[in-house]
Amino acid sequence: MKSGQAEIAETSKGIQKRGLMSRRIAILDSAILMATTNETLPFFTQFIRFHADYNDLPALTFFVVANAVVSGYLILTLPLAFVHIVKKRQRTAMVGLLASGAASAAAIVYLAHKGNNNTNWFPVCQQFNSFCERISGSLIGSFIAVALLILLICLSAIALSRRH
Repeated sequence: MKSGQAEIAETSKGIQKRGLMSRRIAILDSAILMATTNETLPFFTQFIRFHADYNDLPALTFFVVANAVVSGYLILTLPLAFVHIVKKRQRTAMVGLLASGAASAAAIVYLAHKGNNNTNWFPVCQQFNSFCERISGSLIGSFIAVALLILLICLSAIALSRRH
């Protein structure tokens, strides 16, 4: 290997290691943000209140669980990632889990913002502003994490194809 190639390889490894940490943190942040989202509004009197919480909707609960599982997987594989390239199939499964959690939450976020007149689901984001801002931010973070994991899989595939 020429010295220029060695420098590029070392530089790309450093970028990959920093990228792995930022992906893990982004996924964990999305799960934490969604899990801590709730808002209570008074209704007519102070004794009657409306409460919105992420676990009121199964799709948002699935979103938190999927993000937590993927975060746990990525955190546990951190020591191995520096020594070995994680198998492509496992990463693909994690992308699928994360994407399905984000997609199910996206459907609920859409209903919260737009509602559905056919089923008498009214948009709740007009009342629960903080709740909707937080779940929307969490959803954006999760989709960014999906894109970063897909990029990681592509980079791993390129690295493996160059070895053979």
